[in-house]
Amino acid sequence: MIVPRRVVTAVLAATALLLTAGCSAGGGGSPDGGGGTTSRGTAPGTAPSARADESAPPAKGSVKVLRTVAEGLKTPWGLAPLPDGGLLVSSRDEGTITRIDEKTGRKTELGKVSGVSPAGEGGLLGIALSPDYASDHMIYAYFTSASDNRIVRMLYDERKPAGEQLGAPDTVFKGIPKGYIHNGGRIAFGPDRMLYAGTGESGDRGLAQDRKSLGGKILRLTPEGEPAPGNPFPDSPVYSYGHRNVQGLAWDPEQRLFASEFGQDTWDELNAIKPGGNYGWPDAEGSSSDTRFHNPTAQWHTDDASPSGIAYADGVIWMAGLKGKRLWRIPLRGTKASAAPQAFLTGEYGRLRTVVSAGGDKVWLVTSNTDGRGTPKKGDDRVLEVEVK
Repeated sequence: MIVPRRVVTAVLAATALLLTAGCSAGGGGSPDGGGGTTSRGTAPGTAPSARADESAPPAKGSVKVLRTVAEGLKTPWGLAPLPDGGLLVSSRDEGTITRIDEKTGRKTELGKVSGVSPAGEGGLLGIALSPDYASDHMIYAYFTSASDNRIVRMLYDERKPAGEQLGAPDTVFKGIPKGYIHNGGRIAFGPDRMLYAGTGESGDRGLAQDRKSLGGKILRLTPEGEPAPGNPFPDSPVYSYGHRNVQGLAWDPEQRLFASEFGQDTWDELNAIKPGGNYGWPDAEGSSSDTRFHNPTAQWHTDDASPSGIAYADGVIWMAGLKGKRLWRIPLRGTKASAAPQAFLTGEYGRLRTVVSAGGDKVWLVTSNTDGRGTPKKGDDRVLEVEVK
């Protein structure tokens, strides 16, 4: 059993509770489902500093589930909207990528990604489209192999029969530590067209503070898998470190990067990421008085969150909670939370894995009740279209 992190002071705990509005616990998660309702909440590069005139979004918001886009998905994990319509969804345990027609819900399997070795929290995890997808039709994927976690890219050829539309994986980056737990897995191309990857420390806590290790980091790579120009450490893909298990990445219009992180026993985190920043694990969990570490933008008791995917929309970070079984709204002013986070959809759809912007005031939301830690209901797992304000 992993030894719990050190306990934060009572003053820090009290401060954090002001930023807490419902709660769910660390490094994993648990289940449930529900129907479409309107819910009212309970109470890349170097990030530029917040502008003096930067206005904050309203302190309170609302969430409305507009419809179920698709159901009957097995262990869905990553989601990537296609520019010409359609949603690509990865299956952690089956190792497949499926295209969903967002209008009809029709599912078409593109194919199975060879080399995926699912076990525990590992398998086929995050997916992302090439920044040149319109011309190269490349899909990037992060997955657990027999030996490590790695990032590959594959050609998507719609002209071929269903089940045969994925080309052979071309490995662009490998050697990320794997474990039964804490494999990270979220990938995304940033506004700078570089590839970012959130990794976990694979259950070996010491890796997070070791800048030579790829575990417990946010990595920044070129599309070809080389350390990206301008990275904070020479010839290294490491962009930030001191992370336990990063599974959410999103940018605001000022190109500031935010990341969600699983805590262990005390605090889950939403962090504003600075190049070269140390985020404390395993020496700090949540806010700390240690000046070596960056404190989180917001934090939650682990039973209230266990955060995975995040998305940015109109001044707000939307964060999917696994064990917390809720969607969190975190309004921002710059890189700071401008009001207490609000919880929506608590328990209505069970574990929530991924949230992706659908443009404007809508997001795509993916449930995660078939991942072995949930209690699947009829129709699980599903993709929802959600209006957020």
